[in-house]
Amino acid sequence: MNFDHVKQFLEERGEPTYRLKQIKQAFYVDLLGSWEEVTVFSKELREVCKQAIPWDALSSVKGQQSPHGDTMKTILACADGKKIEAVLMCHEDERNTVCISSQVGCAMACSFCATGTMGLKRNLTRDEIVEQVIHYARVLKAQGERVSNVVFMGMGEPMHNMDEVMAAIRVLNDQTGFCLGARHISISTCGVVPGILRLADEPLQVNLAISLHSAIDEVRSKIMPVNKAYPLVKLMDAVRIYMEKTNRKVMFEYLLLKGINDREQDAVALANLLRNRLRLSHVNLIKYHQTEAFQGTERPDRIAFLDRLHELGIPATHRITFGEDIDAACGQLALREEQGKLLDGLAAVRAART
Repeated sequence: MNFDHVKQFLEERGEPTYRLKQIKQAFYVDLLGSWEEVTVFSKELREVCKQAIPWDALSSVKGQQSPHGDTMKTILACADGKKIEAVLMCHEDERNTVCISSQVGCAMACSFCATGTMGLKRNLTRDEIVEQVIHYARVLKAQGERVSNVVFMGMGEPMHNMDEVMAAIRVLNDQTGFCLGARHISISTCGVVPGILRLADEPLQVNLAISLHSAIDEVRSKIMPVNKAYPLVKLMDAVRIYMEKTNRKVMFEYLLLKGINDREQDAVALANLLRNRLRLSHVNLIKYHQTEAFQGTERPDRIAFLDRLHELGIPATHRITFGEDIDAACGQLALREEQGKLLDGLAAVRAART
């Protein structure tokens, strides 16, 4: 819902100011699904609002549910017909993380990423970003649960849509609205230096994750074109400034690609890159699922790579993989929409886990 339009509409009608607060309560706190459910309004006012302002900026098109019971993924349609993806990951400790998109498609063209093959269609608005979270918040509410974390790791490069991303975060963080703590929100970037520097000056204590995938410029440039604009020396200088200003830890995402970035020299290069920033650094090693372009590093070699990082003094873990059985990596479901199945709801997810 576009609350700027709502406010203007109510003012033009001469409605009392508390009406806006009532709608905000209904949408962000009570998580109602339509104007008809706003029973604090008269039937006449509900109908007038319904005709003037859409309740939702997004509509659910299709989704998939993991047989393992830990992941749900949904294609959501914008008002102009453009489609995006959002994923719900249910952790064993009852945390519920929503992975959201910031753009339709992506311009960064990382060679291992399904979204990168789509190209950039457009940026998402604040409301389109927020409503991905609201979509799953409603699903969770029906089961007596709530969203505990939000990660900008879906379609698009968040730092190429920074104004709308930060506006969405402020909405999600609003203590009188959705009320999700800033420390429970993470922005993942492929290494857009101006965005990292801007985030360093933001008052909200949002987490930063960087898709690194190689600590060798030549290798990183081949798989991530962004490295040509922001090579490692520039990226790590921005990281240094971010750490100095915020004193916050940075997560470095590292997708293990067989024969590309999983060798001894890659581990040593990664250790050298982070050597002076260990206190505020952590490496998340990620399993890659084979495509026509790349093969993922096999399990014994992933374990050996992790052990080698530990020997070199680098704090690192294997990131838990969610949704590999339902094409849950960003962009996969949109490219395979015809393979999707309708989402049955969180009850089936929880049942499958017990």
